Amino acid sequence: MYSRVQREECIACGLCQLRAPALFNYDKEGIAYYRPDNNQGTTPIPPDQLAAFKQAYRDCPTGAIKRQNKPFPPENKSTTHL
Repeated sequence: MYSRVQREECIACGLCQLRAPALFNYDKEGIAYYRPDNNQGTTPIPPDQLAAFKQAYRDCPTGAIKRQNKPFPPENKSTTHL
């Protein structure tokens, strides 16, 4: 499974990083991104982090955490953590 954060939807609440600190971090504006690949959505979620990921995914109040079974296609810079 792959993930990334739809940064335009993130409200910087902090729940994803609390639930899965190995997977999510924040930029200088406090907007979340998927740590393993800087929000590219091309690095699989490590198997030992799946339970934490699922908790963060379920708890995200805006649904900004996205997931799918294949790598995400490239998107514009607003999706990518710089």
